[in-house]
Amino acid sequence: MTCAACANRIQRRLDKVDGVEAAQVNFATGRATVTHATSVAESALAAEIEALGYGVIDDGEDAEAEQAREADLRRRLIVGVVLAVPAMVLSMFMGLQFDGWEWVVAALATPVILWSGWPFHRAAWMNLRHGSTTMDTLVSMGSLSALLWSTVVLVGDVGGGHLYFETGAVIVSLILLGKWFELRAKRRSGDAIRALADLGAKTAQLEDGREIPLEGLAVGMRFVVRPGEKIATDGVVVDGRSAVDASMVTGEPVPVEVGPGDKVIGATINANGSLVVEASRVGSDTALAQIIRLVDQAQGSRAEVQRLADRVSAVFVPVAIAIAVVTLVAWLVLDGDTDAAFTAAVAVLIIACPCALGLATPLGIMVGTGRGAQLGVIIKGGEVLEDTRAIDAIVVDKTGTLTEAAMTVTDVHAPGLDAADRDRVAVLAASAEAKSEHPIAAAIAGHVDALEEVDEFENRPGSGVVAAINDKEVRVGRRSLFDHVPADVEAAAAAAEAAGATAVLAGRAGAAELVFVVADRIKDTSADAVAAFHQQGLSVTMLTGDNARTAASVAASVGIGSEPSDDVIAEVYPQDKAAVISRLQDTGHRVAMVGDGINDAPALAQADLGIAVGTGTDVAIEASDLTIVSGDLRAVADAIALSRRTLAVIKGNLFWAFAYNTAAIPLAALGVLNPMIAAGAMGMSSLFVVTNSLRLRRFAGYRTTTR
Repeated sequence: MTCAACANRIQRRLDKVDGVEAAQVNFATGRATVTHATSVAESALAAEIEALGYGVIDDGEDAEAEQAREADLRRRLIVGVVLAVPAMVLSMFMGLQFDGWEWVVAALATPVILWSGWPFHRAAWMNLRHGSTTMDTLVSMGSLSALLWSTVVLVGDVGGGHLYFETGAVIVSLILLGKWFELRAKRRSGDAIRALADLGAKTAQLEDGREIPLEGLAVGMRFVVRPGEKIATDGVVVDGRSAVDASMVTGEPVPVEVGPGDKVIGATINANGSLVVEASRVGSDTALAQIIRLVDQAQGSRAEVQRLADRVSAVFVPVAIAIAVVTLVAWLVLDGDTDAAFTAAVAVLIIACPCALGLATPLGIMVGTGRGAQLGVIIKGGEVLEDTRAIDAIVVDKTGTLTEAAMTVTDVHAPGLDAADRDRVAVLAASAEAKSEHPIAAAIAGHVDALEEVDEFENRPGSGVVAAINDKEVRVGRRSLFDHVPADVEAAAAAAEAAGATAVLAGRAGAAELVFVVADRIKDTSADAVAAFHQQGLSVTMLTGDNARTAASVAASVGIGSEPSDDVIAEVYPQDKAAVISRLQDTGHRVAMVGDGINDAPALAQADLGIAVGTGTDVAIEASDLTIVSGDLRAVADAIALSRRTLAVIKGNLFWAFAYNTAAIPLAALGVLNPMIAAGAMGMSSLFVVTNSLRLRRFAGYRTTTR
């Protein structure tokens, strides 16, 4: 494909095939995505494409085909430049001209126009056979017209003796040069996704010392990861402790400490310690494979703004040809100057090539989604970019999004005990709680290093646990579990609850002696993320199933409420979260929702923009529009900023593409631009779109990264 019109032709042809539900052809990526019935064979779809004069590349041969195309383009460009430059010099400088120089110029220019420009002529002929026109039609008509007219003038001494051999040769050479730059730049725009694909390890070392190819690794197998090695696949650490550098997948610059029970992502790098990991996902199920698949789908998608460009491209070429004909006739009728008429008409044909228009949107999406993948931000499609533009409110789930979703003991108060007694009661209480499966009990049990044997254990639902340890009764739980709660213990418990934490009492012989302060720890980056949302002009609403006092404490800690439009909604049941989103939408807000759990999926689907934290569940990720691979909420701000920046680049591309053609065609028709300048300007417009899109590769975001 050489322009957006090619992509539109293929798409229209595929849409007409019986059994095809939808077809989408992306000019920038060179891919067609077709949804069709099982009765439709892929070979039949390929045959339809080939009937139009295009080729279908077998899966897995993309790189080879791209290299072959670049090599062919380079050969044609070299021949064009080597022959066109002397032809242009001879034509422009009278002091260098000699008897018969016109024939030398003709000999130099003809191979350039016919051989170097052959891809344009072939494509134009194929299009003509099917009754359509593309950019190739304009280039072919312009260059062949220059050749034929000049030949007539040279052989028959017609038209005042003015020759355009060098014009046709330079036109072809300049457009080939622009195509070569464009092809190389498009390859750079796909570097991000290719780099992701190359991240994975190639082999894995099993516990018994055997080294096997990655393809041989199965779920449940255990493999060893030594310091400095890549983790072979997604899994759970079963032995060892280390720091893991996950920056290439999550965008997080700081290594994460992992130990037994922690999940690790394939392709991340083990920094210092040795780990034994049990594989939980392999092959196409791994996080890296899913990221690559999602980004690939996103790069083939279309934004709403692309539809305008598609409609314009569909009629642009025939309109340009009509303008060229009108220009030729008008000059002949009004001025009578055949040379001027011909020059203006050819300039219109060349300047009208809609290359920039076809690249404007798909290339912006391609580079933006690729950069997002490097930062751990997965944008699911071009439509998402436009959804972020209108977002003015963001709803954030508390547990697992603002907080760690892991209960921990943040403090221990024992007003009436000395240090030794306090430690003793803490050990007894932790030993008793170790028998319970409650998350808060697990937090208390994990607070001490050594547990004691429990002789008897009783769970009292809604109150706590009672245990016998070394013939001593130990109670852990609510106030109602104890016969006596001293005033200073009660005060410590009340203070903990006022701060938004959970107070768990513990004591011996029926008396409360100690207070465990248990809380879901707030992520270190949550406050910075909320500040970033405010900077982006978003109102922030926190949703939680917790009580109002805890919700208010967490909200205040992260800065929610610092803006008048912020809100905190507590004691919300999972099934009611979507209703909250709906109410905000009913008041005129465009709402983004951030969540990580299964219970967030309905709200994510209801929101105008659903953002899933990738550390959450697959159900939440599937329901969302944006996925954040890491658990850092600042990545959500990055995602919104990147989406907005990408859309701004696309709009800038489209503006300049439209502005270029709008301004240049009248100038060409009036004879202000000669065909060679027109060809150069056309190539520069495409190059501008490419380089403008590539600026997105430098997007940094709110997180300090090493990229």
